[in-house]
Order: sequence, then structure tokens, then C-alpha cells
Amino acid sequence: MKMENGNDKIVDITSPIFTLGITSKLSDTPAHSLRQYIDKGLLLPYTTKTGRHLFSQVDIARLKCIKAHLNSEGLNIAGIKAMYSLIPCWAIKKCAIEERDNCDAYLSTGTPCWEASNKSFACMNDDCRECEVYRIPETCKDLKSLLREHIQ
Repeated sequence: MKMENGNDKIVDITSPIFTLGITSKLSDTPAHSLRQYIDKGLLLPYTTKTGRHLFSQVDIARLKCIKAHLNSEGLNIAGIKAMYSLIPCWAIKKCAIEERDNCDAYLSTGTPCWEASNKSFACMNDDCRECEVYRIPETCKDLKSLLREHIQ
């Protein structure tokens, strides 16, 4: 998805353009919390060659959703990660059964698919930050509604 930025330029909403400080302000999330979400696998920022993290508009939407899970639903970081781990990426991406048997995302119950070390052929060369599965939580709907929309 793309949007205009006011200068008549089209900017992809997955483009990593915001620094940690700007992202902190735009999402109303303390910088130390951002670092914690990165460490826990809830957020996948782009990392520059010098080690700086850059974030996209998608990341900001995702952070707002994480904050809603923490504040409104009473979940903690482990609960959010467990919820994200339940997203059946193999069904959403329509992976073949043979691919599933060799994919950590299918076999593991404790980590989201974007943290899987062995991935199916369907995901092996994909950038997880742009994957529809990784982007599901940015809509901040309840998991059952999301699954009804994506798996049928």
C-alpha cells in the first residue's frame, strides 16, 4: 500500500523512514519499550549497516496495537507473542503439506513465523516485514476475526 506524503511523492507504508526517537513520539511508546519489543520479536525494524533501527508507518500502527493489547486487554509481552505465534501462516500463505513438515513456523508453538529459522519455500526469500502474515496484527482486530477473514 502506498500513500502520498504531501510533496506529491508516493511513499510505501512499509518503507523504513522513521528513527527510533521519531517512532517513539509518533506511537507514544517509550524508546526502551521499543527496544524491548524488538528483543522479544514483536517488532522487526529495518537495521542499517551502522546498527541503527528504522521504522515504517506499518511499525507505528503495529506499536499502537501492541499498546492496546497491553493496556486495554491486559496482555503482557509474552501473551502478545503467544497470540502472534498462533497465527497459522501456512494456511494464510497456502503452503503445501510437504513444506509445512520442514518449517519451524508450522512445528513451533512458541514463536511467530517471522522468527522461524527454517522456513518453507514459500517464505524462504521473503522479507518478513512486508509479509501479509507479519502485517496482520497492525489492523489490531481480535485474532478470531482476523482468522475468519484470512482462512476460508
